[in-house]
Amino acid sequence: MNEQTHSAADASSERVHFAITGSSLYPMIVGVFVAVLLISNIAATKLISFGPLITDGGAFLFPLAYIIGDVLSEVYGLKAARRAILLGFVMLVVAAITFLLVQVSPPADGYENQDAFEAVLGFVPRIVAASIAGYLVGQLLNAYVLVKIKERTKEKALWLRLIGSTVVGEFADTLVFCTIAFYGVITGAEFLNYVLVGYVYKTLLEVVLLPITYPVIGWVKRREPTYALAP
Repeated sequence: MNEQTHSAADASSERVHFAITGSSLYPMIVGVFVAVLLISNIAATKLISFGPLITDGGAFLFPLAYIIGDVLSEVYGLKAARRAILLGFVMLVVAAITFLLVQVSPPADGYENQDAFEAVLGFVPRIVAASIAGYLVGQLLNAYVLVKIKERTKEKALWLRLIGSTVVGEFADTLVFCTIAFYGVITGAEFLNYVLVGYVYKTLLEVVLLPITYPVIGWVKRREPTYALAP
């Protein structure tokens, strides 16, 4: 009996599992993913300096978008992850258009915060444009690399999929985002500092959060009844 159990476990580990998206968890995870993305883009309008290190407000939350993206790719596969990524793209465009329309609309009599609104949220369209480009390239690469590694490792070496996909996806995302969003605002060595700090920070954060990401992915897999059944 034990031998049969071990044989079944070994056979299962040699298959590539993905869950079906028609469950209650997938929409909830996608909703959190899109919310994190939108909040991060608004926060990214502020540049932050910690001594010689330069980053932006998006650094506090945006790395979680990649962790959630890893959950989507690992549990539901490339097609489902791509669907969530494209939904995030659409909502970023909606946010950019909304802020732009609000900015150019004439303020009401007595409204004294137009300049403040433009100074903060008036920059959001550029941030969103940068994020859309970096986000699409980075997240799609992240999902693609994770799934391709999973096709080789099956259910083993989850750490390799999470870190490998992040190294590739975050580099592309950070480089594209920083260039479109802030090149010209900051240049030269200061710009290089901004890119490198953002990339290293986001990548290391995912490594640090692996002890959290692992049980989260395991929890989602256990609550997806189709995960072990899907081919």
